[in-house]
Amino acid sequence: MTPETIILMLGFAFGFYMAWNIGANDVANSMASAVGAKAITIRQAIFIAGILNIAGATFIGSHVTNTIRKGIISTEVMSDPHLALAGALAALLAAALWVSFATWRSLPVSTTHSIVGAMVGFGIVAGGFDMVNWGKLGAVVMSWIISPVFSMVIAFVMFKIIIRLILSRENPFEKAVRLSPYFISIAIFVVALSFLFKTPLGKKLALSMPMALVIAIAAALILGFAGRLLLKRYVPKETGSGAEEIFRRIQIGTSCYVALAQGANDVANAIGPLAVIYFLVKTGTVGAKVPVPLFLLLFGGIGIAMGIGMAGNRVMTTIGTKITTLTNTRGFAVDFSAATTVLVASKLGLPVSTTHAAVGGVMGVGIARGLEAINFRIIFQIVVYWVLTVPAAAVTSMLIFKIIRLLYH
Repeated sequence: MTPETIILMLGFAFGFYMAWNIGANDVANSMASAVGAKAITIRQAIFIAGILNIAGATFIGSHVTNTIRKGIISTEVMSDPHLALAGALAALLAAALWVSFATWRSLPVSTTHSIVGAMVGFGIVAGGFDMVNWGKLGAVVMSWIISPVFSMVIAFVMFKIIIRLILSRENPFEKAVRLSPYFISIAIFVVALSFLFKTPLGKKLALSMPMALVIAIAAALILGFAGRLLLKRYVPKETGSGAEEIFRRIQIGTSCYVALAQGANDVANAIGPLAVIYFLVKTGTVGAKVPVPLFLLLFGGIGIAMGIGMAGNRVMTTIGTKITTLTNTRGFAVDFSAATTVLVASKLGLPVSTTHAAVGGVMGVGIARGLEAINFRIIFQIVVYWVLTVPAAAVTSMLIFKIIRLLYH
């Protein structure tokens, strides 16, 4: 067996392991509020998220990837194929090991930040501190504050609006049915814009802002009133659960979108470095960007789906049940705030993490009931792991890189 074949096999093994971890930790966030609010069971969430992630990763995932994730290290260190191979392998394994550890502890972390930390470690050990784009790294640190605070405020305001307009009224069910077109429309509006601006397929369409707004408004109006007709027809008034049953149906839809979009966006964290290894072994060179074959996206999507199925319940349980008690109305506010935060912040050029936004949203609806409704002990643990993600992945990556270089020579 040639050394190139061994490296390629290791690349596939590490890439699949990273994809598995993305599913087990990062993507599990997408269904956490729906599970916590009992809109669906964990088994249903795993099945739905698994299917949507494979579809999102394969058909909407990016077919081109930057060789260096997020421009975090200089392209100079990638000019040497031997260094680039060892670095990509080390980064994949280091990031995956950290996310595995966090998943074992049932704590949500950003897989994007893990791969960024791992690339920083590789950049420092391969070319020194000058190889790292410290400005980009500073933006990552800012996202620890921006994403959760932004999302927390939106979730708080949205849930207060739902209380004021529906839950505090005499007949919450009737009110929820009557106002459902507005809540569905506003959610569809955000989802449509997110799809057009955030997913790789949407970016490829390259629609102008006015055209994207026209499409989003049209979809929001049509689906909002279609949703009301379906709710009136299929949700029996005598369910006894009042407005919650209405929002349960809406929330399943928003959670499905988040799962689809995360599959499309996050697959690059595992398949990007694997694509670099694949091209280096096949061609001996690599440019600033490399194409990602469809079978690699499918490979990553299957890995993500298996991660959700085998270990996704741990992080889902933490976000869905341990921070605060969720209902369907609160779950809707959480999904809406996370999607809005990611959309607005990324359009403003601010770094955001869906994981951090989801946790911030859960805190927002919890605070709406009073500070005593929040489990601050679990929040503290989560924040500590967010802060540790970049340095832990960096140090692990340095060690693995050194070991690979020793074995390689």
